[in-house]
Amino acid sequence: MKRHVYILIAFIAAVASMPYGCTGTEETQLWPEIEPFETGHLKVSKIHEIYYELCGNPEGTPVFALHGGPGGSSSPYMRRFFNPEAFLIVLHDQRGCGKSTPYAEIRENTTRHLVEDIELLRKHLKCGTIILFGGSWGSTLALAYAETYPEHVHGMVLRGIFTATSDEIDHFYHGGVRIFFPDVYEEFRKALPDPETTSIPKHLLTLIQNGNEDEKQKYSRLWAEYEIKVSGLNVPDRVVDGILRDSNPLAFGLLENYYMANGCFFEEEQLLREAGSIGDTRVILVNGRYDMICPPVNAYRLHQRLSNSKLVIAEGAGHWMGERPVERALLEAMSEFEMEPDQ
Repeated sequence: MKRHVYILIAFIAAVASMPYGCTGTEETQLWPEIEPFETGHLKVSKIHEIYYELCGNPEGTPVFALHGGPGGSSSPYMRRFFNPEAFLIVLHDQRGCGKSTPYAEIRENTTRHLVEDIELLRKHLKCGTIILFGGSWGSTLALAYAETYPEHVHGMVLRGIFTATSDEIDHFYHGGVRIFFPDVYEEFRKALPDPETTSIPKHLLTLIQNGNEDEKQKYSRLWAEYEIKVSGLNVPDRVVDGILRDSNPLAFGLLENYYMANGCFFEEEQLLREAGSIGDTRVILVNGRYDMICPPVNAYRLHQRLSNSKLVIAEGAGHWMGERPVERALLEAMSEFEMEPDQ
């Protein structure tokens, strides 16, 4: 049941490990549970300090694992995709998230800030080139960093690709998801004070940002319930309730809708348009065939823009990283980088 506890922290990051929602009978062999050999906080602005932790081999190839959201956090589960003898595993909580301070703070919190935080952390740890590993929003942030600092990126393993176009945001909030989850979608919309709003992220942001404490929790939880329910192929209501029973979804509700209401602070199709700046950096893209939040067409479009990428469609899987076909694909992807000759 330890994995179940981790979900309370990591569901927002779209990395939850949920055996009851997974498909396939073959057991995935994640790497053993490990503890950090170093933790700390790095001051990245007058307001923000980000929490980071280091696991694995201090002399290994650095891999930066980026959590999802925006508004999620890192978790012990994320450490288990990397051979601890081969990799220096670097996790951090993004601004306003997890153990970073201040919690749920949107001041000085944009994609550009988060990209620069990765660069500050890379320099602080005296790393050379790094591998980026991220899913969902973590894939977005990895792409943004790689397009800004391509010379510092040795490779990328990305899951549940999200390039933050207006079509992708609209699909999640207003369009595509309700085709497959009409009951869940209508229940969610009817719970909003203005169910006919034309911009759900802006509406939710206003409700959470301006509400009293009870309202902040209410609408953050409403959003979290919706996202959890549509993330996997089989997520019963009792599971949703169990995940949220003892967790605080405020950072998730506030930050995700703040970012989405602002187009994630990108120009339209910016990440796709600038994908060529990554050059011949090796990229492995993994996407669940039935990912309702980040459908595989996003990964396919990005794959077409990259000169050295491989696209893996995980059959029988949705958005969650914890679904067995996705876990296996990610472990295999990291093993490919492990087998490379020393940099």
